[in-house]
Amino acid sequence: MPKFTVRNINRFLAIKLPSAFISGIRASAITDKEAHASVTHRWINQNPFKSLYWATQGMTAELVTGLLMMKKIKESNKKISMLVVKQEGNFHKKATGKIIFSCYQGIEIDQVIAAAIETGEGQNLVLKAEGINEEKVMVSDFEFTWSIKLKS
Repeated sequence: MPKFTVRNINRFLAIKLPSAFISGIRASAITDKEAHASVTHRWINQNPFKSLYWATQGMTAELVTGLLMMKKIKESNKKISMLVVKQEGNFHKKATGKIIFSCYQGIEIDQVIAAAIETGEGQNLVLKAEGINEEKVMVSDFEFTWSIKLKS
């Protein structure tokens, strides 16, 4: 990805993650400290209970954590691999309408990347994403354990 802009991220989704794009997942903001993406409950991403399918929520949550990690890796100018090694999710309320998922751990990612570069050893980091509905109520939260390692 040339530059981490919302427009380029959404192009990337269409080309590299078509199931997320077709489901209506869209990046909405990315900074050095946080990333946000939204998804709106529609026919294409619903479950039989007329709410947002859990996997669509998980894709959106993983996206915000992964985008922040990818941005930070690119800014490091190092070749670093990244992989989800564990995931947990909790569902608190029926997800209908527009849901915004957010991750606010850019500073922690900087620290883990610096440790990987300094030590040359793989590092793990748990990144959290929360899904908030239009009434500002959390509908779900996810934790992704990302493993990063310098490529040789």
